[in-house]
Amino acid sequence: MIYLYMKSITSYTVVCILLLIVNGVLAQDKPNSKVFLEKFKSLEGKYFEGKIIAGGKEGDGFTGQKLIMKVMQYEEREVKIPFFVGENKSRTWIFSYSNQVLTLKHDHRHEDGSPDAITFYGGTATNEGASDIQMFPADQETCQLIDYACQNVWWITIDETTYTYNLRRIGSDRVFTVSFDLTNPIESTMMPW
Repeated sequence: MIYLYMKSITSYTVVCILLLIVNGVLAQDKPNSKVFLEKFKSLEGKYFEGKIIAGGKEGDGFTGQKLIMKVMQYEEREVKIPFFVGENKSRTWIFSYSNQVLTLKHDHRHEDGSPDAITFYGGTATNEGASDIQMFPADQETCQLIDYACQNVWWITIDETTYTYNLRRIGSDRVFTVSFDLTNPIESTMMPW
């Protein structure tokens, strides 16, 4: 009788230990959104040159300009990436992490550092996404700030070699993609306004 009791406790104990181990392993797994954000950590302080691969057209303010991004700041819950278009240093992409999802905002500044009238538009991912791609449909703040951007969807991809910034305006032919080569950091001293 004691043997059977000990045998059942042992089986029960083993099952409990296995459950604790499995739960511990699962608890250590990071959401894809967090893995995505952490990809910027090794890029902090580096500049990369980009090129338009979709949606560029003469007179759009981007075509024919040197396009540079800098992973200016990496923190556990926020990454700031200025995007320089020629000599225009007004744009910074901000990724923020909360509740296992990411938010993308566009910070626009004047040369004196003051905020532009149209700034902090963007969106929040509807789920944790994938570790190499995140999608950001326009949020309510964006709809109120820029009515025509209410149908915008931004998506960002990042892997070991490439970062892309993408915009699609649903219901229109508006599409824009800039791709940056992460294998070839460049020298620059540009800082955002």
